[in-house]
Amino acid sequence: MPNLPISQLPVAGSLTGTELFAIVQDGVTKYTTLNAINTSTTSNYGLFNQTGSSSPISGSTHVSGSLIGGGVGSLSVPANNFVQGDAYQATFSGVLNAENNKTLQITIKTGNVILADTGVISMPGITDDKRWRMDIDFTIREIGGTGTAEIATAGTIQFRTNSSGDVVTEIFSDINSTTFDTTIDNTLTVEAEWGNGPSDLSSIYSKLFTLLKTY
Repeated sequence: MPNLPISQLPVAGSLTGTELFAIVQDGVTKYTTLNAINTSTTSNYGLFNQTGSSSPISGSTHVSGSLIGGGVGSLSVPANNFVQGDAYQATFSGVLNAENNKTLQITIKTGNVILADTGVISMPGITDDKRWRMDIDFTIREIGGTGTAEIATAGTIQFRTNSSGDVVTEIFSDINSTTFDTTIDNTLTVEAEWGNGPSDLSSIYSKLFTLLKTY
């Protein structure tokens, strides 16, 4: 049968008003309702995926640098777009070298607002481009301006050492209920900074970073 407008389709009983579209099968007009179509109710989806490594952050300077490289998607949530109960997850992995007792601190922020940090980590000896991984979870506990909005952040960072391939795990968490603000644009940044003396033997960068909305 050639394509026809709905008005010219063969008559097929009475309509109830819930029909979404019509099709013709074997000369019989059939109507499909919304209830017959599979729809997804999940709120889980990707927000950002890194497509290139971040720039190495060298231990020869005491300046923080970004662990996020270029990618596709967005790291920003527009003003008033957060909803209470929103949850997000960030996953990093990359390459790390560190001198014994060199210190490293990673800070998670939105703009100039600190959401959480690893604290100052006294690093073991790490050479030969060993791997590291960091997982961070965020939950929007309250929305509003500063003093009302509240975000909980928690995570772990793991890295291999020179000691028979041992893996060190550091756990961190914090709740910001004073300076976090959902009535303005929020853009995620994750920065690393080395301490304890000038040296170019320590460095860290990410090869992979993804940001997901999980609830």
